[in-house]
Amino acid sequence: MRLPLSLNEGAFRAVIFTIGLVVVWTGLNVGLGGIATLGLQGSTDFVMATDPVAYAAHDSHVRFLGGVWLGVGFIYLAGALKLRALKVAIQVALALTILGGLARFSAMRPDVLFGPDILGSFLAEVVLMPLLLLWSTRVGR
Repeated sequence: MRLPLSLNEGAFRAVIFTIGLVVVWTGLNVGLGGIATLGLQGSTDFVMATDPVAYAAHDSHVRFLGGVWLGVGFIYLAGALKLRALKVAIQVALALTILGGLARFSAMRPDVLFGPDILGSFLAEVVLMPLLLLWSTRVGR
């Protein structure tokens, strides 16, 4: 049974909006908190700098990446509201999220990747996002 386009589109918008909220939350956490984060996802006492100058440079890079992630979240939120106008932007954001998930393999730490702290995010990035990318090709026509 095929869902009517309006129901299918409405469900897609709701999912993308929800994902946007999560991405904005995590983007703020890292973009404003740097390596140590703001603590919105748990304890911030997991890192200690042994070289404050190098730490500050890396922290700045992490804040930049958090800001980029925050921007991706805004694309999801805006796209949920203006699906037809921003469909391609949503698809690019989904593809970038998939790429980020695949980049996790570069650490070559399956114990971390498949551990309880990362597994949910990783599965969202490499399973859910490709499904949403496919779904996006069928909505907002």
